[in-house]
Amino acid sequence: MIKIPEALQKKYSLLLANSDVTPEFYKNFRKWLRYYLDFCQKYQHPYADENSLLLFLDKLQEKNQPADQRAQAQKAVQIYYSGLHQGNEPQADVALSSVAEDGRSFDAEQPVNPWSGAMESLKNEISVRHYSKKTWKAYSLWAQKFRYYVKEKPPDTLNTDDVKEFLTFLAVKKKVSASSQNQAFNALLFFFRHVLKKEFGKIEGVVRAERKPNIPVVLSRQEIDRVIAKMKDPYDLVVKLLYGCGLRLSECMKLRIHCFNFDHQVLTVHDGKGKKDRTVPLPRVLMDDLQRQIDRVINLHEQDLKKGYAGVFMPDRLESKYPNAPKELVWQWFFPAKELTLLPDTGEFRRYHLHETHVQKAIKRAVRTSKILKRASAHTFRHSFASHLLAANQDIRTIQELLGHSSVRTTMIYTHTIASKTVKEARSPLDL
Repeated sequence: MIKIPEALQKKYSLLLANSDVTPEFYKNFRKWLRYYLDFCQKYQHPYADENSLLLFLDKLQEKNQPADQRAQAQKAVQIYYSGLHQGNEPQADVALSSVAEDGRSFDAEQPVNPWSGAMESLKNEISVRHYSKKTWKAYSLWAQKFRYYVKEKPPDTLNTDDVKEFLTFLAVKKKVSASSQNQAFNALLFFFRHVLKKEFGKIEGVVRAERKPNIPVVLSRQEIDRVIAKMKDPYDLVVKLLYGCGLRLSECMKLRIHCFNFDHQVLTVHDGKGKKDRTVPLPRVLMDDLQRQIDRVINLHEQDLKKGYAGVFMPDRLESKYPNAPKELVWQWFFPAKELTLLPDTGEFRRYHLHETHVQKAIKRAVRTSKILKRASAHTFRHSFASHLLAANQDIRTIQELLGHSSVRTTMIYTHTIASKTVKEARSPLDL
């Protein structure tokens, strides 16, 4: 079992004191942190990686730990995460120079695990293809779960049978959804093909998770207006763009000033899903709201420049080519974050965009207070955009282009929401 360094113990005690955890549970929280660090040390998972926490919680579930204990363990680790970058304390892997009970360093005794190199190669292969951070997070998580399932079997000895057993395990034992199993399959296919330089071959005999028909939740125009009425600025404008332009939440958050063309009433979505660009028409009724938001951004930008900030975060390595771009008005976020972000490495203050979770929480509150009896989320407004256009007899290929779908088959799911109208309009024989 890991012996937690004294400096870390003191810092964690301070974090607990500043949290909402009552003193009677401090001992339990320290216990879970010790178990988590021991788990990371044993399987060589990064201490500060959220994926490590997910794997740790999976391990607790396999050990039949009750849900309330798993929730307590999760909170204990998240409190630890919250203190990783506070002040001038050493970073995670430095602060956690693991020490055995007898005082010896683990690092001096254990050879380098080949999985560490494989995971680094996976990260490089994803980066060189400019895949999104979400793709890296998902693929690395499945690779880590696969690593844990095969009990640290060396990567170069893995074969198709290992993958078959893992996918079957997910469907039979873990009872994952069909989409999760497919994501795991795609992640491991990428891992084998680009990291291990092996081909899968033919995968047969795998128990497939049952894919259930999924009809998207769609709000009526009246319900959408009720939700927007319950929202404050700028979240109401976010929802208007989600519904009015059919944007994904991540696309909406990443909008910059140069994305708007008011002369042609067009919005350009850059680097959407699959790194694809597309254009959508701007709703005429939003012109005044959009202009007011741009005026706010201009004022905020001028204040930031006076404070000597370093600008906004830029995509990829564009800043190395255009060093002054982060401070230019056209590159400013359309929905900027309320606070500047301090970069510990350089000491610079930068502006990030509004965080997705803030919007999601605002939508959840508005849906609840508006008494709408549907499971509405941020993506529901994109579903509603497509369904309402289809109901208005808009060509489905046009809707496909507006949504940025690669295949019209993806867009066809919205025909079910229109077909359901006939079910609603049909009368029960008891009413005849």
